[in-house]
Amino acid sequence: LVCQKEDDKEDISPEDLYQVGTVSLIKQTFKLPDNSVKCVVEGMFRVRIRDCPQTEPHFTARIEILEDVEEVDREELENIRLTIQAQIENFLHLGIPFPADLLSALSTQQSLGRLADLLASYLLTTKEEKQQILEEAHVGRRLEKLSNFLGEELRKLRLQSQIMSKVQEEMGKTQREYFLRQQLKAIQEELGETDEGTAEINDLRKRLEEKKMPEEVQKKAMKELDRLARIPSASPEHSWIRTYLEWMIDVPWTERTDDKIDIQEAKKILDQDHYDLEKVKEHILDFLAVIKLKGEIKGPILCFVGPPGVGKTSLGQSIARALGRKFYRMSLGGIRDEAEIRGHRRTYVGALPGRIVQGIAQVGAINPVFMLDEIDKVGADFRGDPSAALLEVLDPEQNKSFTDNYLAVPYDLSQVMFICTANVVETIIPALLDRMEVLRIPGYTRDEKLRIARRHLVPKQIKEQGLTEYQVTFSDQALYEIIDQYTREAGVRNLEREISNICRKVAREIVTREKTGLKVSAKDVEKFLGVPKISPSQIEDEDKVGVATGVAVTPIGGDILLVEATIYSGEGKLILTGQLGDVMQESAKAALSYVESKADEFGLTKDFFKKTDIHIHVPEGAIPKDGPSAGITMLVALISAVTKKPVKRDVGMTGEITLRGRILPVGGIKSKLLAAHRAGIKTFVLPAKNEKDLTEIPREIKSSLDIKLADNVDDVLQYTFVEEAKVTPLESQVSPRKRKPVTVQVSELSG
Repeated sequence: LVCQKEDDKEDISPEDLYQVGTVSLIKQTFKLPDNSVKCVVEGMFRVRIRDCPQTEPHFTARIEILEDVEEVDREELENIRLTIQAQIENFLHLGIPFPADLLSALSTQQSLGRLADLLASYLLTTKEEKQQILEEAHVGRRLEKLSNFLGEELRKLRLQSQIMSKVQEEMGKTQREYFLRQQLKAIQEELGETDEGTAEINDLRKRLEEKKMPEEVQKKAMKELDRLARIPSASPEHSWIRTYLEWMIDVPWTERTDDKIDIQEAKKILDQDHYDLEKVKEHILDFLAVIKLKGEIKGPILCFVGPPGVGKTSLGQSIARALGRKFYRMSLGGIRDEAEIRGHRRTYVGALPGRIVQGIAQVGAINPVFMLDEIDKVGADFRGDPSAALLEVLDPEQNKSFTDNYLAVPYDLSQVMFICTANVVETIIPALLDRMEVLRIPGYTRDEKLRIARRHLVPKQIKEQGLTEYQVTFSDQALYEIIDQYTREAGVRNLEREISNICRKVAREIVTREKTGLKVSAKDVEKFLGVPKISPSQIEDEDKVGVATGVAVTPIGGDILLVEATIYSGEGKLILTGQLGDVMQESAKAALSYVESKADEFGLTKDFFKKTDIHIHVPEGAIPKDGPSAGITMLVALISAVTKKPVKRDVGMTGEITLRGRILPVGGIKSKLLAAHRAGIKTFVLPAKNEKDLTEIPREIKSSLDIKLADNVDDVLQYTFVEEAKVTPLESQVSPRKRKPVTVQVSELSG
């Protein structure tokens, strides 16, 4: 009998067998249910296989008998036997049972080689160790190997015994505490002292023990629970501590959702949910790819900036869907109290965690997609600055140990994917903006809105109003009518609202007049929505003196900005009205200085400006305005006023001016061109250095606008003035009494 080296190998060769085995006597055989045979054998003596002359149909082998090699020094062998006997006693102390005949053989067996074989067969656990004993013909070395193997087994057993002792000790403490609590419960029941308070404490204790928390948090919670048990239930502090413990249980500490990042699937989701926005989508997919490779979120916070209704919030929802994470939106508009972010200290009545922790508790996972909506609307007052509190929340290096004032223990926000949205970035504090990666979504063109309505808005509203696609359809002209006459905006929020209004009215007609369906045409729109809310164009009806058309970026996208200038006899004052900011006022002064320096070219006398007051007004005075991009518009309006030359009404412009007449680049070009397109402007004058921004402009916008690039004021003037037209001075349309401004900001002119 020889042992196979690899037990799971079926097709074996002589090389797969150990070379040393035994010649054995078959004592008994058993036939098993699977037709295999089990044999009981007795080993007679060791043998070594010399070769295998036959392998089919069965193995045959030539063998040589291995006799035991006895040591001459019987005293040394006896010492080894005594060592092994002591090891056996240690096995017995560790609770390892031994057969009686084996213990008897230990004291009576005369052949030490035979004794080593008996002990090895019973005590050694691995096939390799037993084979080493079998192959050792030298009795002394066989006993030494056996003693070494037994020593190693003893070491393992002692280690296991120590571990089991510790486990049993801990289990003993737990069981003892459990039995004591059960006894206490039984005693209280016998005395009739069991009340709702005790049951509540026991319930909280059980929930805290089952909740997976960091060790520090668990200790804090248990300490508060012990306090709760000692405080009378009528005490106000009792309810405060109970509420605190409920929050500690409700807040997720280790619960998370598994990320399922598939870039192709994420792209499919983004394309399904949003039309166009290719650059933004590409950036989001790059961001998700990095998360997939690194396995963590560590980097700038994404901040979507754009007008209302362009899809900023829904982009966050799509990202959550692509990641397989839960989504939570927190609106920051109007928040002025720092405690809204960090939470209230528990010393205050009605204290609660901050809205960050509340939101995470609501979704029940420590790794949601958390949207901070309208982050540009955060304010500050005597209660603190929420923007400063957000610095820690949005900093990947610090938010791993964010401390909410209410919980008063560190909370890990590093696994939360924060996304911010804003209409403008100017009101965001620089330190906070520095932590964000800004992705701008400027707005949609007329044709893009049509396609968005077709793909998303119309099907959604038909479903929400209980209709089917067979009951109501919209023609393209009807949708264009809604876009042009009822919803001039950068996004599509109002467009969706008006489509919803029409669907409701169609539903009413179907119910009351028993119609089967209706196709909404352009002429039906006014019947359903009433008189158009927006005129087809915002530009002037005719070319006028002293009126120039600029374009500005506003929180709702781009918009037309008319600048009016008029002159009249006076003392050389410059009057600015229309709630102009400091930068805009300086642009007006720079425009005036440029005109004064070029007085000869404009045919003006040297004392013209000493005897003339100049009034520049930007309509819609209730709205604050600022920025340098209206500089060229103010200059054109001023030149028109002093030269009595009318400005082309269908020419829009933007750009900052210098005293030398250079035109400097400005921002927000896409939003401004979209606004010009919506307002019906035909020609648009743009700083030459903004030419690179035209790559982002949709083709339909560039084809509808005649875009002129200007390096200096002379370039601008050749595109803006009417050469031969009837002059309509602005001051001739205003009575002398109305010329006097109500709001006056005066700066004395020099020279």
